[in-house]
Amino acid sequence: MARYLDPKADVTFKKVFGEHKNLVISLLNALLPLDEGKKVESIEYLPPELVPRTPIDKDTSVDVRCEETGGRKFIVEMQMNWTTSFMKRVVFNASKAYVKQFEKGDEYASLQPVYLLNLVNHTFEPDLDEYYHYYRMVHYLHTDKVLDGLHLIFVELPKFKAKNFTEKKMQVLWLRFLTEIGRDGADEVSQDLLDNPQTAQALEIVKESALSKEELAVYDGFWDYVSRKKTEIADLERERDAANARADAIAEQLRQTARNLKKAGMSVEQIAAATGLAADEIEKL
Repeated sequence: MARYLDPKADVTFKKVFGEHKNLVISLLNALLPLDEGKKVESIEYLPPELVPRTPIDKDTSVDVRCEETGGRKFIVEMQMNWTTSFMKRVVFNASKAYVKQFEKGDEYASLQPVYLLNLVNHTFEPDLDEYYHYYRMVHYLHTDKVLDGLHLIFVELPKFKAKNFTEKKMQVLWLRFLTEIGRDGADEVSQDLLDNPQTAQALEIVKESALSKEELAVYDGFWDYVSRKKTEIADLERERDAANARADAIAEQLRQTARNLKKAGMSVEQIAAATGLAADEIEKL
């Protein structure tokens, strides 16, 4: 029986979407907010770029860059670990791809939209029920007024739960492909994925038997690295929370000292000099 490897790993993700144009086109059409008649029909792969990344996320994300024949730019990124800097890096990457189109002598009208699709293996919006988040530049009051340029899409994979397989069929199938085959591989997959030509082709690519020994070693190393980085992130978050708690405790001690000094009859100026608190904050105590 075939064993299928997790498509979210760097080596498998690149083999599926970085080597097969028809599959990345299918993924883009399924997950991007494209208007009717604006579907992607053909693309050319662009070389990967060296972009600034933090030590934590530099080896736990992988991207595929491509350009449509008509000029639109697409970046598909698989992000395993979430960090507070990730959103800013996404904006940086999209902006860089947009600006890079412009050469001396060009007209601004020639600039084409950039779509950055971020598949995130982490829940970063716990207060929202939706797993799909779409950001673009719109008028503050009149959201139907749009500046077309940067389109940022984030998909929280852990939130995805297939409810209606017929609605947005390819979106559901691609997200099931990315979420149902886990890190330890799977010996059985849903018949729905096997029956669809695109996902069936992707499954053939991520079969363990389809990878070389060297690729399997890279695959195993990737997951070891992801596990270590998750531990590092958790440790950093605990340290940050502890530091915030200490800072809150010190601030409350200062406020209590200020209250006591007010009761003792000291002036606001004297209390401010003794505690370092702002005068308006002291007056409110």
